[in-house]
Amino acid sequence: MPVALVTGASRGIGAAIAEALARDGFDVAVGYGADATGAERTVAAVVAHGRRAVALQADVADEDQAAGLVEAAEARLGPLDAVVLNAGITRDALFLRMSADDWRAVIDTNLTGAFYVSRAAVRGMMRRRAGSIVAVSSVVGLIGNPGQANYAAAKAGVIGMVKSLAKEVGSRGIRVNAVAPGYIATDMTSALTDEQRAKVQAGTPLGRLGTPEDVSGVVAFLCSADAGFITGTVIRVDGGLGT
Repeated sequence: MPVALVTGASRGIGAAIAEALARDGFDVAVGYGADATGAERTVAAVVAHGRRAVALQADVADEDQAAGLVEAAEARLGPLDAVVLNAGITRDALFLRMSADDWRAVIDTNLTGAFYVSRAAVRGMMRRRAGSIVAVSSVVGLIGNPGQANYAAAKAGVIGMVKSLAKEVGSRGIRVNAVAPGYIATDMTSALTDEQRAKVQAGTPLGRLGTPEDVSGVVAFLCSADAGFITGTVIRVDGGLGT
């Protein structure tokens, strides 16, 4: 049976991705940073679909922990067929008020963490000459957003990494893609005021916030054989925001 690792899978989009992959027959390693309880909920959701699952804690911004996460996932479940790079944080502030620590924290987790995990995973995939890597970027990485220069830079960097890596490893049968969600109803967007929510919805042709399931289905598709001739691409899942 195929095996997937999903980082940042204790809640929200990551948890939905883990469950979608389980429905498609994947055993899932549930990577998480701090929310052990949430990770165990995701494990239970995967197991409910008849698949194996394990919760694995790691700070992906730490090179050794990121490599250890991949090693532990393969030791517990087997060689990875798919890796979903979803771990991410926000530290929003206007540009001139943004601290160096807030800049660094977001870049380290959202961009460098994606690099560490994918680098560790791609080595085995190259030996097996197969695999799929999907990075969860953001529409903010494509169009920018006031107060999120760090987040936008990290997510834009992820897209650049995906496009470059796809060209490096395509000859080994490895596909590398990204999804760019818009405003999705998760903990990250729960802090929006009613006025902000109304503004976002007014600027979105579909007139609503997305759901984690809107994103997870696209990610599951990119991990599947149905996407066997798709690599180096970015799929926007944003309800038309910014178009």
